[in-house]
Order: sequence, then C-alpha cells, then structure tokens
Amino acid sequence: MAGLGVTNTHSRPHVSDDNPYSESQFKTLKYMPEFPDRFGSIEDARAYCQNFFPWYNQDHHHSGIALLTPEMLHYGMAGEVISLRQKVLDAAYARNPERFTHARPKHPPQPTAAWINPPIPATATEGKSSGCRASTFSSPTTRYSALSRVSIASPQ
Repeated sequence: MAGLGVTNTHSRPHVSDDNPYSESQFKTLKYMPEFPDRFGSIEDARAYCQNFFPWYNQDHHHSGIALLTPEMLHYGMAGEVISLRQKVLDAAYARNPERFTHARPKHPPQPTAAWINPPIPATATEGKSSGCRASTFSSPTTRYSALSRVSIASPQ
C-alpha cells in the first residue's frame, strides 16, 4: 500500500467507519453496476479504480455539494456553473411559470463547507459536555470521530 501513496492511519484497528467521506466514496464504488463480485488480480482492481476515481471527482454530481463535482469546487468553477444553471432555470420559469406552483426555481447555493455531521451552534450545546471535534481522538474507552459531535464507546 505504501507504494501506492497510502499512509498509515491513526484509526482504531478493525473499525471500518472512522472516515465517513471514505465510507461514502466506497459505497458509491461498490454500488456501481459494473463493479465485479471479485477482481481477477490486483492489476484488475487497480485498472478499475484508475477509471472510477476520475469519474467520481470529475463527472459524478454529488447531492451533498449542490449537484456539483468535487473538481468544480476545488478549481473554483462552481460559481460559473451555478450561474449558468440558474439562467436555465430562469428561462424555464419564463416559458412556463405555471409549472412552478410553489416558487421560482433557485439553484442551491455553492457550499462553503461539506459536513457529514455538522456542528450544533454553541447556544444549542451550552451545558453539554461533548462538542464538535475537528480531528479524531482515540482512547481505550472513547472515540471522538472527525466532524462528529457524539462520543462512541469502544468495545473492550
């Protein structure tokens, strides 16, 4: 794995859900229609992933980030894409306003942060002992997961 640029983790051994972003990406990978039951070799798995990861980052529109791609956000293209999409929505509304019974369509705003478990504002958490953790902290009895506000007891 080190040859692929994968470094050691500080996650607990035998716990697969310490990184929710990786878990989400892995689920998308597994649910692809062409994902095989088994790979014939490590080379087959690498070849599959060489196609999957560019698709995931450049072509797949993620619902959690306003149906944008990670590439659009990373390279600063999101504002232009949202503006173009809003023009299409405005034109559709101008042609057929009766189709939009509740309100004029509006594209979701560009996300300023991506969260799996967003932090609760300080006023809502006053007097509580657990707050949002910016990184992962592990001890033999408790794990505070990145971006999570709850503590999870570890099996002993």
